[in-house]
Amino acid sequence: MRTIQFREALREAMSEEMRKDPTIFLMGEEVAQYDGAYKVSQGMLAEFGEKRVIDTPIAELGFAGIGVGAAMNGLRPIIEFMTFNFSLVAIDQIINSAAKITSMSGGQFSVPIVFRGPTGSAGMLSSQHSQAFENWYANCPGLKVIVPSNPNDAKGLLKSAIRDNNPVIFMESEQMYGDKGEVPDGEYLIPIGVADIKRKGKDVTIVSFGKIMKVVLNAAEELSKEGIDAEVIDLRTVRPIDYATVIESVKKTNRLVLVEESWPLGNISTEVAFKVQKDAFDYLDAPIKRVNCMDVPLPYAPSLIEAFLPNIERVVKEVKSVMYRK
Repeated sequence: MRTIQFREALREAMSEEMRKDPTIFLMGEEVAQYDGAYKVSQGMLAEFGEKRVIDTPIAELGFAGIGVGAAMNGLRPIIEFMTFNFSLVAIDQIINSAAKITSMSGGQFSVPIVFRGPTGSAGMLSSQHSQAFENWYANCPGLKVIVPSNPNDAKGLLKSAIRDNNPVIFMESEQMYGDKGEVPDGEYLIPIGVADIKRKGKDVTIVSFGKIMKVVLNAAEELSKEGIDAEVIDLRTVRPIDYATVIESVKKTNRLVLVEESWPLGNISTEVAFKVQKDAFDYLDAPIKRVNCMDVPLPYAPSLIEAFLPNIERVVKEVKSVMYRK
């Protein structure tokens, strides 16, 4: 088992799949000559050439549309957005084309395309470059939405996404690209739509995904010092959502806290909370609690960023509230 960076895990996933399948190509801003804005595609231009690792103009609507058309005609594009904040320029191609073509064509066309890049906050980038769009895209039928939290999951899920015949939104984080983790030497796949229990526990279930998993795992360690044994679940995929794993955990712990980097209205934690109260209400010994971002555009100042985002203190507080402990 090796220890590699998150960006290296993504690069390995893309490169391994591209070596096997000549129909796969990578396209986006600075992916080729510059080796990627975050060095995810470092060295790929030298290996695969300019016809398969393609630099684009700053025109997300245009190159997303090219990718959709290529996918409809037998290729398997990987479209990189420098940030999913910029994907709003291309959202018409993603929602109204990629997600709907298979249905609208009665199955005559498939759209095997991956849209990938960083989502959420990444430091002092202020309101227009710090938004989390997981729940936006997860709202759309026809898309699959993946948000990994570590290098191992990132590689296995990206390989599965590239092989999938449906459009997949693959969301990363600028603040995770340098994270290191153990990744197997041989080839492996992680199935889309299967959550992972990152920490076993018996007192309370905490559910999250993406980079906020680091906050949750650290909070679970703090809680353990006070005798609270938290079970931590990483959804990994937010469309489809693995409700069964969450519900089975709640049946054991009888308490649920959901933690998500998103505004509070209409997000993934809202949906999971609804499903749990619907299908496991009799097992709950306390109201379900959520820890989300504040309901404002993200400010620039570091002190306000800290107040805006879910943090260890807020998670610990909500867990204690469902445990009826001060």
